Amino acid sequence: QVQLVESGGGSVQSGGSLRLSCAASGYSYNWGCMGWFRQAPGKEREGVAIIDSIGSTTYADSVKGRFTISRDNAKNTLYLQMNSLKPEDTAMYYCAARQFGCLSLNRAGFDYWGQGTQVTVSS
Repeated sequence: QVQLVESGGGSVQSGGSLRLSCAASGYSYNWGCMGWFRQAPGKEREGVAIIDSIGSTTYADSVKGRFTISRDNAKNTLYLQMNSLKPEDTAMYYCAARQFGCLSLNRAGFDYWGQGTQVTVSS
């Protein structure tokens, strides 16, 4: 059974940093694509960053230059380094995975999801 478990969320002040992790289990192969999504209260879930099996990445414009997505295939773990955090980054952050290659930041392409980890940025 596939499981994605996020960790690393918390509360920080504007300008601070956090590193999110997502531990994947229950799948014997490298995920074709993994990604981070976020959802703020009253808003749609949006794509933040995605990474394919060879490390090619795509970022939402709102986080380019501030966030870095990475993965360790040997550990089946996905990361999101978030720097220069802003209050508008406040949201529940979700890890997602799909067996095949990355298509876009659209959440519809992802088959498996974690439960989320809360990130709160205060001004």
